[in-house]
Amino acid sequence: MEILYLLIPLSIILLGLIVWVFMWAIGSGQFDDLEGPAHRILMDEDAPISVKEKKEAGGETGFKNKGHDV
Repeated sequence: MEILYLLIPLSIILLGLIVWVFMWAIGSGQFDDLEGPAHRILMDEDAPISVKEKKEAGGETGFKNKGHDV
C-alpha cells in the first residue's frame, strides 16, 4: 500500500512529460505534412540522360567493361 505513495506521483509526472513532449511536437510542426515525404520518394527529379551520356558512361548499366566478364 505504501508503494502507491510513490507510484501515483511518478505516473502523474510521467504523464505530464508525455503530454509536454506531444504538445512540443505539435507546436514545432512535426505532424504538419504526413504524406509529403511518401509522395516525394516516388517523384523522379533527375533529368533524363541523353544517348551521348549513356555511351560515355558505358552503356545501359553504366559500367565500363574493361575486358572482364560481368
